[in-house]
Amino acid sequence: MTLVFPPELEDGITEALSAHAGLPGYTLFHAEGHTSDFRRASPGEQVRGRVQRRVLWMLIDPAQLDVALDAVRATVASQDVRWWTEPVLAAGRLA
Repeated sequence: MTLVFPPELEDGITEALSAHAGLPGYTLFHAEGHTSDFRRASPGEQVRGRVQRRVLWMLIDPAQLDVALDAVRATVASQDVRWWTEPVLAAGRLA
């Protein structure tokens, strides 16, 4: 699962996911979004031509997807949160 959202939603989203012991961990990183829609962008983002975003990756069993999304929705119901899933063809640890 991939979630993309503005920095101000980071605490709510990570706390919502971390509160569910059955959900897997995740990776969170800082990113910049490039878009033509700057209606919700700050003045600084409008000048730079890109918006600050957080990207969260979670390798999740499809059966747990609704649990994770419902947890986030219950805490952060926002049009600024985009999500999608992609198939993972293989995964593991090197050691």
